[in-house]
Amino acid sequence: MRAQLDTVLNKTVMRVGSSAFTRQISRFCRNRLKAELQTRTMSRCARCMRVLFFLLPRISLWPHSAGVELTNDEIRRAVQAALAEDIGTGDATTLATVPAQAASTAAMRAREPLVVAGIAFAETAFRELSPEIHLERALADGQHAKEGETLLKISGPARAILTAERVALNFVQRLSGVATLTAQFVEAIRGTHTQIIDTRKTTPGWRRFEKYAVTCGGGKNHRIGLYDMILIKDNHLAALKGESPNPVAAAVRRAREQFPKLKVEVEADTLEQVAQAIDAGADFILLDNMTPIQLRLAVQKINGRAKTEASGGVNLASVRVIAETGVDFISVGAITHSARGVDIGLDFE
Repeated sequence: MRAQLDTVLNKTVMRVGSSAFTRQISRFCRNRLKAELQTRTMSRCARCMRVLFFLLPRISLWPHSAGVELTNDEIRRAVQAALAEDIGTGDATTLATVPAQAASTAAMRAREPLVVAGIAFAETAFRELSPEIHLERALADGQHAKEGETLLKISGPARAILTAERVALNFVQRLSGVATLTAQFVEAIRGTHTQIIDTRKTTPGWRRFEKYAVTCGGGKNHRIGLYDMILIKDNHLAALKGESPNPVAAAVRRAREQFPKLKVEVEADTLEQVAQAIDAGADFILLDNMTPIQLRLAVQKINGRAKTEASGGVNLASVRVIAETGVDFISVGAITHSARGVDIGLDFE
């Protein structure tokens, strides 16, 4: 138990990014807890934990525990590849014009309202180019930024800041764009029990990054790839035409036999297919391109025997109506494939 409490506090310090003050407070609580672990009873340790929760009410110890969690290694690999692509044989402009000993201070700022995602990528980009870079995170992933608000402060060698600038901005602009659009969909259905989920319509090589950004915006992750869930779609069923008693039943049976530990979802275009998916024992039923009336009828027919997902042509104008039909999830490909990069700049001071 003591080790668990210490781990929680360490994770809290690493995840806090709202201000230097809150970081100091969280470190104080962590150090206080360590002292209590050595000299006091567990009841005193528990009180120390309560102090942390009181002082830092907005911090979630596991903000994205239900979705993709990025590792330092995968962030570093992506950043290193992006830097190599951009720098090539060297940043000719910076090397020619900026003295090696020059130092600068800069701030990464939102130029429009947005939801932050990808700050760790930016931090890694700057640190990769100089160990002398000092970073101060002003906002953490998942937080809302107002126009003009600072996300990250950078100080140190001017050459490193200038050379890493575009790579750092590219990651944060793209991922914050995904988070911001996701948050708009989440806000549009607020008050319903429905949840917004993503799809596999992601940028090649960036799937985990974009799915992480979805969670920053308040959305949930659907399957990560083809390996972690069975999703029987219309083309699978077309390939099973003529199977007995019907393609849906045959597909679900074979999926259960081959991968008994995986959840099974069936795409249904008609209420007849919905009934077949229920009879086959599907865990999820994807209601594809149905009208609100059809969605309501499908939800009533399923009656809690499977989770329901609405999909197809979802946009900000229609998502509320879809949610009010009672579906459990709405999958929105647009939050990854059509999210625009938000406007973020790096201002030298």
